[in-house]
Parts: sequence; structure tokens; C-alpha cells
Amino acid sequence: MIPDLIHYKYDPRALAIGDFNDDNWPDIVVANYAADNIAIYFGYGNGSMESPITYSTGSGSAPCMVAVGDFDKDGRLDVAVSNFGTNSVNVLMGFQYEVFANQTTLSTASSRPIWIHATYLNKDTAIDIVTANYGTQSVSIFYGHGDGSFAKSSTYPTGFDSFPLVVVSGDLNNDNQMDLAIANYGTNTVGILLGNSNGTFSKQSTLSTGPNSHPYSLAVGYLNDDTVLDIAVTNHGDQNVGVLLGNGDGTFRKQMTYSLGAASPYSVGISDLNKDNRMDLITTNNGTNNIIVLLGYGNGSFGNLIPYATGSYSTIFVAIGNFNRDSRLDVAVINNDTESIGILLGIDGFSFENQTKYSTGSYPQYVAIGDFNNDTRLDIITANSKDNTVSVLLGHCNGFFTNQTTYSTDSSPRSVVVDDFDGDRRLDIVAANSDDNTVSVLLGYGNGSFAKKIAYSTGSYPQYVAVGDFNNDMRLDIVVCNSGENTVSVLLGYGNGSFANQMMYSTGSYPQSLAVGDVNSDTQLDIVVANSDDKTVGVLLGYGNGSFAKQIPYSAGSIPYSIIVGNLNNDTNLDIVVTNYNDHTVSVLLGYGNGSFAEQMVYLTGAYPSSVIVDDFNKDTHLDIALTNAGDGTISLLLGYGNGFFSAQRAYSISFFPYSLAAGDFNNDSRLDIVAANYADSSISVLLAYDIGALGNEISFAAADGSLLRGVVVSDVNNDTLLDVIVANYGTNTIGVFFGHDNSTFENQRKFSMGFNAHPDTIAIGDFNKDGEVDIAVANHGTKNIALLLGNRNGMFQTQDSLDNNYELPPLFIRAGDFDNDSRSDIVVAYDGTDNIDVLVAYESGSFTKHMIYSAGISPQCVSVGDFNNDMRLDIVVCNSGENTASVLLGYGNGSFANQMRYSTGSYPQSLAVGDFNNDMRLDIVVANRDDNTVSVLFGYGNGSFANQMMYSTGSYPQSVAVGDF
Repeated sequence: MIPDLIHYKYDPRALAIGDFNDDNWPDIVVANYAADNIAIYFGYGNGSMESPITYSTGSGSAPCMVAVGDFDKDGRLDVAVSNFGTNSVNVLMGFQYEVFANQTTLSTASSRPIWIHATYLNKDTAIDIVTANYGTQSVSIFYGHGDGSFAKSSTYPTGFDSFPLVVVSGDLNNDNQMDLAIANYGTNTVGILLGNSNGTFSKQSTLSTGPNSHPYSLAVGYLNDDTVLDIAVTNHGDQNVGVLLGNGDGTFRKQMTYSLGAASPYSVGISDLNKDNRMDLITTNNGTNNIIVLLGYGNGSFGNLIPYATGSYSTIFVAIGNFNRDSRLDVAVINNDTESIGILLGIDGFSFENQTKYSTGSYPQYVAIGDFNNDTRLDIITANSKDNTVSVLLGHCNGFFTNQTTYSTDSSPRSVVVDDFDGDRRLDIVAANSDDNTVSVLLGYGNGSFAKKIAYSTGSYPQYVAVGDFNNDMRLDIVVCNSGENTVSVLLGYGNGSFANQMMYSTGSYPQSLAVGDVNSDTQLDIVVANSDDKTVGVLLGYGNGSFAKQIPYSAGSIPYSIIVGNLNNDTNLDIVVTNYNDHTVSVLLGYGNGSFAEQMVYLTGAYPSSVIVDDFNKDTHLDIALTNAGDGTISLLLGYGNGFFSAQRAYSISFFPYSLAAGDFNNDSRLDIVAANYADSSISVLLAYDIGALGNEISFAAADGSLLRGVVVSDVNNDTLLDVIVANYGTNTIGVFFGHDNSTFENQRKFSMGFNAHPDTIAIGDFNKDGEVDIAVANHGTKNIALLLGNRNGMFQTQDSLDNNYELPPLFIRAGDFDNDSRSDIVVAYDGTDNIDVLVAYESGSFTKHMIYSAGISPQCVSVGDFNNDMRLDIVVCNSGENTASVLLGYGNGSFANQMRYSTGSYPQSLAVGDFNNDMRLDIVVANRDDNTVSVLFGYGNGSFANQMMYSTGSYPQSVAVGDF
């Protein structure tokens, strides 16, 4: 794919990605070496960018690298720039309204910083800066203070004539200290500096990349799924990429290399580009006008090269992000010779379907899930604060739910939790009722119904309820946070569904929510509380007898609202995640395993994050964060890296004011789905997870020779069990065949001439002469005929005489099918300029009978075939753009057809396809409606008739539609 390009003549050297204006859309910052400035491109969220805003880095500064991070902990991204020309680092602090202010300069003394990297090096939650220094053969570290200022640099040598070009960080020996890896271009090595517990680094050790390999760049990641970081390095001199698998102690196995052909690689990135939970590699290259992707097998090895065109001879830098908010990873590159930025939009393998909404009681504030009727299918419950009820929606196996059944609680239930409180193996309910100062317990019967409530007193204005065994008697207890009096209430359970009177413990100001877990590794359950009014998280350590120690507070953001615990960095210690309602952020506090926690790390969310959960949504064994954003009607998903850090959010639109969410597998497909409670419209939204057919960026195989591609079909034409691609080259009067390889690449195009001015438009595949080989029928728009290419076993074709038509009109669309059940493919044709279709029935060796003409509708545009009435005979469906209909002609099985039956579609139906969309063993129809930006789905009854259309919105001007299991 030749990407969208942003051109300018400032010698761009590097870029970084971040959301600089808090609009939840990725932006780009570029270092312009020749212009002595950086340029900020604000993203529109659709893959395109605004015109840049530039900031000077000083005369003669020659900036060559940028990095981003929140250096002053104000919730806004800042930019750090390495200035090769002035031996300095500039830090530009992000301010409001898309402005960067308070630029400060850090000296690198006699060193020329050629690379800059921002990371957490010394566990103080303040971001630090590392530079690779040309000339002095060293790396410099500036430790951040967390307020935008930095300590004087510490410098570590990388060796005589090493010429370090890149430095990155990661825990390479699994000691919970950050280490550094360096690409030493001059000495053909990768340098390793292992971190010490006091923030210093050990002497460099080196790994050879081979004589004259000249490593230009490197990256770290988990390449073989063993929880040990590995290294990928681009060897510019050897035209390969090297992989060094880590041993977990800071040493590495011998380098494995993968040739890049004629490409001399510059930059390398690591990411899961095709969403198979295996890390892939992407390199930018000199000399080949492309970037290259190597798909990973998950064992540290990689498959064949997949090139993607950039239109640049020298693509020097790559960054990976999501520029169009479609939950698909995209790629941004710097093209040095064309002085441009290229953006290649991609597709990943994980997303959620459009929501399905269900009515609940009034103003649902909380949602939970469980199997209430013991049918092994998850059900949903909501707490409805306005009408004093809980709603129960029983689940079907396909991800759908029954209408609600409501049960009374006390006044204004704010949260609900489900568990078995009486030991009968049936799920029960407990709800926190804020206006009555009670919790309601509803015991379950195991059939989806519940007994009447039993009320227990709590403190003032109970907001949130959780359960756990706090006194180790094998009976579940209840804990509630009381916002009105700054306490939590603990009600010990008797194991029969009843509970003792509350015991109360002080918290911070206005506790909003709580979670339970063993945060100090003593096997006793503890409580963590989000204290909204004093911006803290409170930790109450449990003694194991039902009582708790005095709260220990930790700083959070403004109005901490929802809190959860989980092991986010795979160290066996529980960590805390809390949403900050007023800051539009989520905070992560990593646990030390002794009941204490590190300072918060903050990530941007949508507007007013209200509820948070953690789970593994993309099946990579790392916990991710999902949260509702009450202010903008979205769910944010932050994917976890397994080390306590998280990706930027991916947003999914649902409904106005979503207040709570829960996750579970509602349709038994082994993927976690999400349900959200929508406070404003008294509903829940169910989002089913699915794996996208990961097509990745477009790979262009057609030559730029004026081919004007029109039709395309896919089939195995040479009997090698691999799919091939057949195209109609309208401009060059040829049919092209791309033979497929087993690595998803294709041979160069083989062309078959259709004759002077033939202008082939569409193609149909079939066996027209009953020899068991794939043949091709071509609609030639220019010569107004149908041409046949009869296939042989090796993928070659013999051109037959063409078939003229009755109208002297150009054929518009062609489709093949066996209409008379003689095992030979027949043809149906729609023409440009008539309201009829032609049926041509095959006989003998690829010859056809005279045309049979059938009335279709006004201006037929597209035709398809299928058995719509289950009589084992093929039928025809046509979309008619002149009257906004689809015509169905039922076949008699002898090559003739009944008169049409018409069904309404959207405006200007342009294309159609058939398939069984609702799994009822009956064919349905989908139509692309060009002028009203929709598709129409007509469900079949199995008798040749169809239901009225259901319409779904698409993008602008849908021209073609295809169906399949993507």
C-alpha cells in the first residue's frame, strides 16, 4: 500500500505518537533536522492530520529524535527533543489548548545526542530521559523529578568507536530493575547495561551482531512467549534483522538472522500486527521503496517477508499507533528522500461488535453477571436506583438475553454483587441501598428467580458493596462503603444467608467504591477504598478475624471513583487500578506485596470515567483495563503489556452516561464480552467480542501500467490447493492471474489478452466444458461481448470464440451457475442500457445455446445466484438501481426461470451478495445501497420469498459487498 503522505522539505528524522490535545485521537510530533524545529500534527481520528504547528528548538539545533511522556505529572503529554547540533535536550511542556510552553534545555556537554528515549528507570514514578551520544561514544541519563525538571546527567561509555545510534529500556534480567540495550553501529554489537537497585547501571556487556553488520536500531519485546524480554536488531550492513532471545538473566542466545533481500534496514518495531497473540517485526528500509513485516510464530522465529510499498527509496523511521480510532494498529513512517511522513492504516484482530441494548429498570447504576438459573449461560443483573429494583436478564447461548424480570430492594440501590451466601450452590444477590442505609439480600432459587429481600443496616449512604471471607470461617461476608459518614461496614455471614450486625471502620473522605484482595501476601483479605473527596486510595489490612487495621492512604487523581485490584505486572503481588472522575484519567498503583504501593502512574481515558474492571480481553495472558466514560458515552480499553504498563486507550461508543460495566463470555466463543449499564436511558448495552479477519495493510501486486482494475475474483485455478487472484484489467485489455504461494504472497501477474479495445469489466468463474478445470468468463465492455478462457490443469488458459449479445450493448455484470443441473456452468448477464438479463446455457465443449431473456427491473446493476427455495435448483437475484429493488427469479432446473418477484432496497442498489446470515439454513440477501450509505439485509423464508429489508449504516457510497466468515 502506498500510504497517505504529508510532504515538506525540512529533513524529518524521527517521529513519536501521543494525544497532545486530549481529544482521544493520536497526534504526531516530528523532529525536523534542517528546520531546527519540531512539528505537531493533530489527528482528526480518521487517519488524516491537521496542518502542523511548529516549535523552534533553537538555531543550529538540528533536532534528530523526539520522545513523549508526562514529565511533570499534570496529565498532559510533554515532548523531549535531542538536538544533535547544539549538544542538548529540549523539553517542551504540554499546556492547554494545543500549546507547548516552558521549554527547558538540558546540556549533554560535549556529546551530540542522536537518539532520545523516555522511560521509568528508578521506580520513582517520574519519567526519566536517556540519550545515545554520537562522538563521545556514550549514553546519558537524566533522572526526572516529576515536576518537569531533571537531575544532571549521568554518562555511561559504550566503547571506543562504538557510535551508539539507539538506546531502549526493558527489564532484561527479570530483577524488576530497568536495563538498557544499545545499538552500537561502529563496533557491530548490541550493548547491555543492567540496572542496579540504586538507579545506577553496571558496565556494558556486548553481544556480537556479526562483522560489518552495523546495527542501526533495536527494540525489545516478548518474541517467544516465555515472559523473558528479547531483542530485535536491524543490521544495516548485512541487510537482515537479527533476533536475540533472552535467557532471563541479562544474557542472550546467539543471534538468529532473517534476510531482508536487497533492503538495508534502518528502524525496527515490535507489535502484534495480525492479532494472533504473537509478536511480529516491522522494519523500515533503504533501497527498496518499502517497509517489511515479518510475522511471528510465537516461538522466537519468524515467517516470510511481507513488503508494503511506501513510495520512498529511504524510509528511516517507524512508529506504531491507532490513528483512526478503529481499534486497528496503524503504522507511521518517515520517508527521508521524499521528505514526507507516511501513514499506513491497518487492521488488528480484536474488537467488539456493535452494541445490543436491553431495557432495565429506571436509572441503572451498576451491572453484574452470573449464572442464575444453572444453565451454564451467563445472566445479567442491574441495580436500578430510581425505581428501587434489580433487573435480571437471563442469557441465551448466542449472546442474547430475555426481557428483564425485576425484584424489589430498599430505596435507591447503587451497586449489586452476586455470590452463594447460604451454601446451596445457587447464586444470591446483595444490593447497597443508599437512601435507606441498608443492604438487601435476595436468596436465589437456582431457576433464575429470587426470594423477597432481607434488609440489614449499614452506615450512612452506602454506595458500593463487595463480598469475601474476612474471618476465615468458610462463610461469605459483606463489606459496604458508606459515603455519608466516611466508613466501611463489615457484616459477617453465618453461612445460611443471614448476617451479623455491622462493624464499622474509618476511611478517607466520601468513600465511593471499594475492592477486596490480599494486598500484603498474608493470606488474609484486605480492603481498598476510593476516597473521592480527598483524592486518595485507602488500604485497610485485614487481620483474618473479621477486623481491620487503620486505613493507610495513597494519592490518586481528582475524585477517585471506581477501584479494582489485580496482578498487573505478573509479580504475584496485587496492584490497584482506580478511575479519576474529574481528571479523565485512570491511575495504576503497583503493589510491593507488603500492603504498600508505588506512586500512581496515570493514563488518559474518556470523559468522566465511572467504573473499571480488569481482565484479559485479547487473550495474551496479560490483564487489561476496561472502563466506562460517563461523559462521552464510551468504553475505554487499555491493553496491558504484562509489566504494569498499558497501551493508550481504544474507545468504543455505546450510550449516553454509561455508569458501570462487567465482563463475561455471553455467547460461549471463548472471548470476553462486555455489558454496560446506561444510567441516562435505563438500558444495558451488550458488546460481543470478535476476532477481525486481520487483512493488514493493502499489498499492491498490480503494475502501475494503466491497468484500471475493475473486476476481481478468487479461486484455485492451477489445482495446487492455494487460492489465486484473477483481475480484469480494463485499461490494458487483459485478464491478469496472480498465482498464490503458501505464505500469503503471490507471483507477478500473468496476463491474457482480450483483444483490442475489449476493456474487460467483470469476471465469472465456472467449469463451462465439464472437464473439471476452472474456466473464466469475461464481460468485455468495449467489444460488447462475453469471452471464455478455458482452463487446463497448470493454470494456463485457451481463449474461445466470444459470445455476442442481442442488444449491441456493453455487458455490465456476469455470474456463473449450473442452471440446468448438467454439471456445466451456465452464465447470467446484466447489460448497461437495458432492463433485462440474459441467461446462456452451456452445452458440449464450452458452447452455449441462444440467449434466454428475462425482465429484471429498471437498470440492473449486479446479479448473483443461489438456491432460495431449497429445491436443489439455482435461482437468480438482481439489484435494480433505477427503481431501488431486488428482483428474484426462481429457477426450474432446466435453464429457464419464473417471472421476477421484487423487493424494496435502499437508494441506488449497486451490489449484492447471498449467504445464510442467521443460521437458519435458508439463503438471505445483502444489498449495498450507494446513495443512502446503507446495506439492506433481506432474510429468506426458504420458499423463495424474503422478508422486508433491514438497513444498516455503512461508510460513504458503498459500491460493492462481499460475505464470508471474517
